[in-house]
Amino acid sequence: MDLYEYQAKELFGRHGIPVPAGRIATTPAEARDIAAELNAPVVIKAQVKTGGRGKAGGIRPAAGPVAAETEAGRVIGMDIKGHVARSVLVETATVPFEEYYAAFLVDRAEGAFLAMVSGQGGMEIEELAATDPDALVKLPIDPVAGVDADTARLLAAKAGLPEQAAEVLEKLWRVLVEEDALLVEVNPLICTTDQRIVALDGKVTLDDNSAFRHSWEYAESTDGLEDRARAKGLNYVKLNGSVGVIGNGAGLVMSTLDVVAGAGADPANFLDIGGGASAKIMADGLEIILADPDVRSVLVNVFGGITACDAVANGIVTALELLGDRGLGRPIVVRLDGNNAEVGRRILSDARHPAVRQVSTMDGAAEMAARLAAGA
Repeated sequence: MDLYEYQAKELFGRHGIPVPAGRIATTPAEARDIAAELNAPVVIKAQVKTGGRGKAGGIRPAAGPVAAETEAGRVIGMDIKGHVARSVLVETATVPFEEYYAAFLVDRAEGAFLAMVSGQGGMEIEELAATDPDALVKLPIDPVAGVDADTARLLAAKAGLPEQAAEVLEKLWRVLVEEDALLVEVNPLICTTDQRIVALDGKVTLDDNSAFRHSWEYAESTDGLEDRARAKGLNYVKLNGSVGVIGNGAGLVMSTLDVVAGAGADPANFLDIGGGASAKIMADGLEIILADPDVRSVLVNVFGGITACDAVANGIVTALELLGDRGLGRPIVVRLDGNNAEVGRRILSDARHPAVRQVSTMDGAAEMAARLAAGA
């Protein structure tokens, strides 16, 4: 579960990590009132669960309440990489003297904890790792010993951070452990002109599996479709492209996303209907994808195993019946293989729905979906 920046900062504050004063606003008028209460120059920051806000114009300075209202009006409703900013964080403008990067995370590949710290902050970590890998200090963390004061001082010294940053690093580790987080990242972590260390940004990913131990109230998402999918029990993630993707099994869906990209199109979503999906689950998934206005075509890629292809085919037919005219506007490319594939193909052929095209191979289906999304 990814948190918004303001939620991450609330978490930081509870663990004693300094953050700028600020509050969340959902309207320009609220942004004006908050700026007036802060009585200082502020920054208006789009609250979306994606990076690149600054480049997209989603972070704007405002000298006072009137400017805050104006800038909030520009940011609220802004689309940033497919995520709509429905709220903004209005916080006191803090001028950095130096910028750093700090993160603690679960390294899945190594099955361990990892610390990443750099004396160069404010830029995307992928860019930093590619252009100046020596500037990024990586240190495996013993899960039993954790990050104590000595380890935090070692990290700060290796990365070229001032000594007072060590205390904040130690507290960030506590956030990871005590909140059952998979990632705690600050970029930038700054040193102000009066030598204070402040978390100017915050990114936290919580482990959903540990929710029973906490009283989190972070269930909302940036996208209404994700909320609707979650209510239906679907494993759905909104992406930025135009080809909707449905598959059974996370591995197959990931492979399908790659094949769609290789065909020259961008996937619009990740949707795994699971290994034992029923016709209703298939229908629910198709309904969610066709509700996305960015989708220009849909690719259903299913290898029948526990999920028999005739159940998938019946789900497609059922969904299109329920959708009526809403299911006519965009083509649906279907590739069925495996258990009961011939029966499934026959069900789709007999239905003769004008939106459905059948292709026998995954590559061929992806190429057709890409062409159709491009209007070819």
